[in-house]
Amino acid sequence: MPRDELWHWLALAKHHGLSTRLLDWTYSPYVALHFATAHFSDFEEDGLIWMVDFVKTNRLLPERLRGALEDQGMNAMSADLLAEVAPTLGEFDRLGDDFVAFFEPPALDERIVNQYALFSLMPSPHARMDEWLEHRQDLARRVVLPAELKWEVRDKLDQANITERVLFPGLDGLATWLKRYFSPRQG
Repeated sequence: MPRDELWHWLALAKHHGLSTRLLDWTYSPYVALHFATAHFSDFEEDGLIWMVDFVKTNRLLPERLRGALEDQGMNAMSADLLAEVAPTLGEFDRLGDDFVAFFEPPALDERIVNQYALFSLMPSPHARMDEWLEHRQDLARRVVLPAELKWEVRDKLDQANITERVLFPGLDGLATWLKRYFSPRQG
């Protein structure tokens, strides 16, 4: 059960499908590839994986956030450290206008652990990460997964056990994996 703090609840909510202001990231390129190949309906289109140097983005943080990270010797905020600096979204939003903070959620459940989760958050519910990165191209790279390679990549991920049954432990993940794995191949 999460601590009764905003950042714990938001992390848990995001990982179970609720819409939040958090953007979900992973440290694992395999997990990123899984999400780029998880839906057969998207196999006709190229996949896109964003890689952000979140350590460099820390240089653009407001002083209170940057100072807290430096004091702790951390590269990404923890939910607890974020709660100390900004216990509410309103307080977070008032820290500055134009930044992205990355934070690691607590290991609240196996989903978060198995997906090597990391979240980003911006100080406005209307801010868009792609637009922010467009003006800071030195902070990110985009990797295109060509549509014609998606079946091969998906097959290799299945062989490496990077599947829904691992990334979403429990009956829902197993059912999703079974449905995908045993569905007729399209295209």
